[in-house]
Amino acid sequence: MSMTGLQDTPPKFTHPRLTAKGEDRAWVKLKALKTLWFNTGTLCNVTCAHCYIESSPANDALVYLTHGEMTAYLDEIARDNIPTKLIGFTGGEPFMNPDMLAMLETVLERGFEALVLTNAMQPMQRQKIREGLLRLKEAYGARLALRVSLDHYDKARHDEERGPGSFAKGMEGLIWLSQHGFDISVAGRTLWHEDEAAMRKGYAALFAREGISLDAEDPARLMLFPEMDERAEVPEITTACWGILGVAPESVMCASSRMVVKRKGAAKPAVLACTLLPYDTRFELGQTLEEAAGAVPLNHPHCARFCVLGGGSCSG
Repeated sequence: MSMTGLQDTPPKFTHPRLTAKGEDRAWVKLKALKTLWFNTGTLCNVTCAHCYIESSPANDALVYLTHGEMTAYLDEIARDNIPTKLIGFTGGEPFMNPDMLAMLETVLERGFEALVLTNAMQPMQRQKIREGLLRLKEAYGARLALRVSLDHYDKARHDEERGPGSFAKGMEGLIWLSQHGFDISVAGRTLWHEDEAAMRKGYAALFAREGISLDAEDPARLMLFPEMDERAEVPEITTACWGILGVAPESVMCASSRMVVKRKGAAKPAVLACTLLPYDTRFELGQTLEEAAGAVPLNHPHCARFCVLGGGSCSG
């Protein structure tokens, strides 16, 4: 196939080994599995306007993962001496999964650190869940962390994304976590193209007003995530890009993490390359951690925009 004629140029992010220009596509090897994510299911109590995983009260494309299914992966980590330190839970809304507290307790009992991504709304605020979280915090302290999705410090903008009343309900949960001394962080979004310094200032004012113990200037405590639009124009990542950008392959997420999901109708869970690509079967690596230990081709716009570029460019 000719790489010069426009009619013969293949679409970008198509061939696993070559870019549309015929250059060698970059790959990332799994250096060490430090973080294992479990998607607890795509069901969520709200429908966000821009949700990369399309979570909603009706989307069960990824069904609830069970305690037993999760435990099998922890057993594999122990059996094969895999150096995993952190177990993360994402959704959907993790606290809608009926096994969530049991899964958290097992993870913590086995000595892992646990991180739950939550909107801190009604599912987390049920009495049973609050009591369970307090019990786990008392037993395991800072090894249990929660990251609350608060898209914007302004109520109107947050509700524009997540629905009327969602800001107030999410803030209620965040304040409760702060008041009870949980290890917390907040995830915001750059959907509105606001200057980062202005966003951090706005969150800082909100945290101070509500008595929330968070440093908005600390990027580990307030994470501002870019939007992930698969239709947006983004360059493909070639093997030459590492040197041009000064980015090390081992710094990319799939060099140290994997995500477990269970697809609707599937007999068993599957292990994916990362949390950002739950539906693209090209990034489904196997059913076990051993099968999923291979290299990952950076063959998706999210690989470029979210994980590698960070505002850079592969052009010399």
